[in-house]
Amino acid sequence: MKNLENIVELGQDEQPFVCEAPNDMKITESWTDNVKYLVVGIMFGIVFVKAEIISWFRIQEMFRLQSFHMYGVIGSAVVVGMISVFLIKKFNIKTIAGETVDFHPKKFQKGQVYGGLIFGLGWAITGACPGPIFAQIGSGYMVVIVTLLSAVAGTWVYGLLKDKLPN
Repeated sequence: MKNLENIVELGQDEQPFVCEAPNDMKITESWTDNVKYLVVGIMFGIVFVKAEIISWFRIQEMFRLQSFHMYGVIGSAVVVGMISVFLIKKFNIKTIAGETVDFHPKKFQKGQVYGGLIFGLGWAITGACPGPIFAQIGSGYMVVIVTLLSAVAGTWVYGLLKDKLPN
């Protein structure tokens, strides 16, 4: 059964939906508060470019098992994420706004395996995953706009077919 606390009203004419990954943030931010996310995103993109994470050649090396570079980057991110979650839970670290960070349990579904395979195949073919797409476009690789539009279209199609797909 869906959690009724996560029902969001979209508008008078639209039907409410249930969010399966709720944002428990209680304090609303104005659009000007979001400038900090833009700044961090730009810095993150610069790091992606400098570390060659957006390089199609680096991604191909990874999928051909020819280089450790990308595995090292991904592995480092996983370790940093694990340590961060551990520390947040252990010391009950709060957000900048003073709110408690809640971690919701995830339930395994076999559709995640199919989705992961499709994601990996798309990543190998295009040389881009969702994070670096914007850094690639920002670096002038305009052909990646096709990848971005395809990712958006794929997400939209998934939304349409979600109830018919294996869970």
